[in-house]
Amino acid sequence: MGRAVQHTLSIAGMSCASCVGRVERGLASLDGVSDVAINLASETARVTVDAPQRVADVVHMLNDLGYPARTARVTVNIASMSCASCVGRVEEALSTAPGVVSANVNLATEQATLDYLEGVTTPAEIRAVCRTAGYPAEIAQADAGQSRADRKAEEAQDLRRRVALAGALTLPIFVLEMGAHLFPAFHMLIHQTIGMQMSWIIQAVLATFVLFGPGRGFYAKGVPALFKGAPDMNSLVAVGTGAAWTYSMVATALPGLLPQAVRAVYFEAAAVIVVLILIGRWLEARAKGRTGAAIQALLGLQVRTARVQQGDAVIETDVDQLRVGQVVLIRPGERIPVDGDVTHGISNVDESMITGEPIPVAKSVGSAVTGGTINGTGSLTVMATRVGAETTLAQIIRMVEDAQGAKLPIQGLVDRVTLWFVPAVMAVAALTVAGWLSFGPDSALTFALVAGVSVLIIACPCAMGLATPTSIMVGSGRAAEMGVLFRKGDALQALSEVEIVALDKTGTVTEGRPRLTDVVVADGFDRADVLARIAAVETLSEHPIAAAIVDGARREGVQVPQTTGFTSSTGYGVAAMVDGLHVLVGADRHMLREGIDIAPLSAQEASLAARGHTALYAAVEGRLAAVIAVSDPVKPSSRTAIAALQDQGFQVAMITGDKQETADAIARETGIDHVVAGVLPDGKVAALDDLRAGSRKIAFVGDGINDAPALAHADVGIAIGTGTDIAIESADVVLMSGDLRGVVNAVAVSRRTMSNIRQNLGWAFGYNVALIPVAAGVLYPAFGLLLSPVLAAGAMALSSVSVLGNALRLRRIAPVLRQDPGAAPGPVAPTPQLAKQE
Repeated sequence: MGRAVQHTLSIAGMSCASCVGRVERGLASLDGVSDVAINLASETARVTVDAPQRVADVVHMLNDLGYPARTARVTVNIASMSCASCVGRVEEALSTAPGVVSANVNLATEQATLDYLEGVTTPAEIRAVCRTAGYPAEIAQADAGQSRADRKAEEAQDLRRRVALAGALTLPIFVLEMGAHLFPAFHMLIHQTIGMQMSWIIQAVLATFVLFGPGRGFYAKGVPALFKGAPDMNSLVAVGTGAAWTYSMVATALPGLLPQAVRAVYFEAAAVIVVLILIGRWLEARAKGRTGAAIQALLGLQVRTARVQQGDAVIETDVDQLRVGQVVLIRPGERIPVDGDVTHGISNVDESMITGEPIPVAKSVGSAVTGGTINGTGSLTVMATRVGAETTLAQIIRMVEDAQGAKLPIQGLVDRVTLWFVPAVMAVAALTVAGWLSFGPDSALTFALVAGVSVLIIACPCAMGLATPTSIMVGSGRAAEMGVLFRKGDALQALSEVEIVALDKTGTVTEGRPRLTDVVVADGFDRADVLARIAAVETLSEHPIAAAIVDGARREGVQVPQTTGFTSSTGYGVAAMVDGLHVLVGADRHMLREGIDIAPLSAQEASLAARGHTALYAAVEGRLAAVIAVSDPVKPSSRTAIAALQDQGFQVAMITGDKQETADAIARETGIDHVVAGVLPDGKVAALDDLRAGSRKIAFVGDGINDAPALAHADVGIAIGTGTDIAIESADVVLMSGDLRGVVNAVAVSRRTMSNIRQNLGWAFGYNVALIPVAAGVLYPAFGLLLSPVLAAGAMALSSVSVLGNALRLRRIAPVLRQDPGAAPGPVAPTPQLAKQE
């Protein structure tokens, strides 16, 4: 049994929520396949398999269900093959690679042609398989699957052609039939010229072309699904239009089989239904293409080639071939191809497409740069530190794709309904026909046919299936444009239910770059000597406060001696031997635990803490030597963000390991409601439980490193990112902007998205609950109203388009806070679209 691996396959043929249910149940029934999530809006199937060979089982099941996985083709040039055994080894390596459907290796041309599953593998990974097998390879031609937007554009174009053809064929039918009904003079003209029978024959011929030409897809997919006992939306359309066409053909070709009173044709209804549904699907395909605009924009940020320095030469190479440690040259105005560190040059880099911050960031030697950002007016030389799938941009794309493909808890309601929806609709249609035949007025057969077809056509599981995933796709994509990454899709729903926002202090509320402000020594100690010994111990610590102490000592010109025997006690402090003397540095609890009396300097420590400074004690050879203070300034945007959260109804708390006095000073400065101070990292989890009293939902915001337990324990963990370190596995949400404004914007996106989903579901369910009975004829006894199948088809098409149109409104979500630090809360213009950052 291998390691569980998650794959996302692109699949074809899904048109409604019942399709989603069929695929999900089919894949979930396979051994070794788990965590199945089907997304109608993105047309993907996400599965976790326990072994690579399970992917083939998934593909076979999709084919059996009638929803095949999409494949692409790649041709690879392979070097070093010399005989048939080489061909066999390469072919075996490629054929057994995950996601490869078929592989054909040709020794004469030294090429391999492969079909592979979109989403499971890529041409770059296929090339790597060849190289691992010992045969260097390069991509010759990759007919890689189209982007989703391109595929939807092509699908929309095909549907537009089908609509045009169907419309041209249907117009004469509609004129002949409805003109005769509406205008007596036109009815007489038909009688006096071609005759009513010839009119019906012309309609029959044209309607047949419409149904089995542009409309053949409904039958090709719907009829097999019906015979398999798993009808879908196509089945409803096929049965409804097929019934109207069959009845009309009998009335035309074998009129003697029907009583004179019910002898009529409904060719115009069948043809117009096909036209209207095709129009709906055409508009739907266009709208679906726009729901994935954020991913397309992110993909557009990826650079395809890079200029690499090799010795004295500069070579342009494919970015997929870059390796860590290579030196890349970036000219002014170019997009940076990889994550790396600047080794030469000075410039300003536009990072807005990654962080949402509009002001370019100054870069010089030693600065980190992120792939996808745009270099300013200077030239930079960058050493690659992350390439390929490890780059920040690649991780962002992966996060957004994961969030967009997620299934929220609210989707469970849809799943339960769609299990029985289409069969139930067909049952209602059958009961409707039976009811009209049993209790209807004269010409009951005609009424039964009209009502039964209307019930079949009006039902719209399409809208139900699209209601949730389209909103998720657009909402999470817009969040990414604002620098908010939902790593886990269910966080999109959970964040909208949060009541308390708990904040870490260092690096979250404050800058996270503290500086040394005070050194107060005890009697009998020399300030410079004590500071040198403290700095020597802190040199080996990775804590930001330690770095501030060392930096402060060096700025004062203190020579930092060597240390030995360094130890660290999390939440307490550090210790080491410096020039033969044992030195302790840490919080008061560290001194007390070691039996050191802190009374001589406790008043000074309390005074420093009251001013918002972090105060630490130092002891040399068991004697209290000094109290030192470090100040970490509050981020300019923290006060504004905290006020905005409170205005939205949140209680804001701060959890910190600092002393109570220090934490209270920060809270007074920023307006925080509740402070929990003096807790160790593990104690933050208990603090969250205390705040959660009464089953209130809580979000915790931290830096994703020391706060990992709390991030994982909170209902929603929100990690403050830096733009170059976003792989924070403990968090549900990552903020690329690095400050608390991102929390406010994340909440806004979450609430708007969930509101949008509820609107969509309300429309989708309400539409069916209200109109299926109307289509069945419940209004006829009281008002004489019976819904026409043509109107039913128009309403059905409108339902799906309405849901998509409503979801697309999320693209207009604006950041709640202005991008300049410290700006007042309020509506602002939207962040520029990622695709427009060129």
